[in-house]
Amino acid sequence: MTEGEPTARELAQEEPTEEKPESDRIDRVRLGRLLGTPDLSWLVDRARRRLEREEPLTGSVTLARPAAAQRAAADRLLGRAPRAGQSLTVRLDAVDEVLRRSGISPDGLAAAVIALTGPVVPLREVRDREVQAWEAAYAPLSPLLATTPQLAYWADRLRAEGLVRRLCRTPEAAHTLLMAGAAALHDLPADPPASLPAFAARVLGEAHALDDGTPLATVVLSGVRALTGFPDGSGAQWRREAWASAGLLRDDVSSTVLSLNLRGSPALDWMADAGEPTVLTLRQLIRGLPDPTTPIVRICENPAVLSAAADLYGADCPALVCLQGQPSAAALTLLRHLHAHGTTLLYHGDFDWGGLRIGRNLLRHVPWRPWRYTAGDYRTAAAVSRGPRLTGTPATAPWDPALAPALTELGVRVEEEVVLDDLLADLKQAR
Repeated sequence: MTEGEPTARELAQEEPTEEKPESDRIDRVRLGRLLGTPDLSWLVDRARRRLEREEPLTGSVTLARPAAAQRAAADRLLGRAPRAGQSLTVRLDAVDEVLRRSGISPDGLAAAVIALTGPVVPLREVRDREVQAWEAAYAPLSPLLATTPQLAYWADRLRAEGLVRRLCRTPEAAHTLLMAGAAALHDLPADPPASLPAFAARVLGEAHALDDGTPLATVVLSGVRALTGFPDGSGAQWRREAWASAGLLRDDVSSTVLSLNLRGSPALDWMADAGEPTVLTLRQLIRGLPDPTTPIVRICENPAVLSAAADLYGADCPALVCLQGQPSAAALTLLRHLHAHGTTLLYHGDFDWGGLRIGRNLLRHVPWRPWRYTAGDYRTAAAVSRGPRLTGTPATAPWDPALAPALTELGVRVEEEVVLDDLLADLKQAR
């Protein structure tokens, strides 16, 4: 040990430097000089971790590759001769005895550690508090689930997959995030559709609150997909369409729907007289929905069906709407309007898992009846089809529970173009 530095015995014999309250039995000045030095911080840390784990301060602790100053401080603490070696071992019982015998800490090492580092909270209590805090963080979802029970599975996934924990470092931040997320989802889907920034400003008080990349946008968009059934994907266009599925629009012209021979406005009447397909933007539909003059409107998934119908029948073709994949905000706006005014909607799509998902998603938003889109229709088409093998993740078909098992059994993908002649024959009969 360094010449001139006090030993534990010398510290024990020193008179207290200041009068202490009776309740404070620890001589903090001498404790700081003996145990509170940087060279012994590793020892105090090891003892504190044991207290946090509610373990006794007995046995030994070892420091690998100690510095000379650390070794000297430990020897001085225990009043022992200098030792050599690749590691430094200190018996906690011996430290406890020194502190008690010297009067520096009559209650021993545990009290000394608390005096040097502050109150010790057992890790068990810390974990319990953390669990309770995170449970409270999810509380804002309860009122939302009470009014929108279809989001219950989504809420369970938020907890199980840890999305909110990855986005927020603390339960307090998570609580704030989920408060805002629940407020946004409570007002969705937006009907009529609205600008995404305008919706964010109205509901959340900040026009950029749902900008791409923000934690709030990530949580709300995941809820939107659960609410609307919008499929997995990535990229700016996918996000645009996902927001649009709940009626939130980056703009009102990029969301469109393809139609043939719908009537009810001067522009639509002119195109129907010409028998030409029409692309309707959401902007057009919001500003003036067509008068539903047609009792039945058929819906297809692929533009090839609508194009072939226009080529073959022109102005005499019954009204058609083409989704071109997942229904856009424009398509949903149009079809909801037609259904609300008594139009019967008939739907056909590809006989594959993606087609079933599109049909199921559309059915969540507007009622429709199958147009050659049942298990029987599939079996008939698959019997003569040389289409590719069915791949992908299976999906259900609520309009005909037998359809999905039939696809699994036969394993053949049948696209709309394969049954185009049958669809065109139906349109001919309906003229």
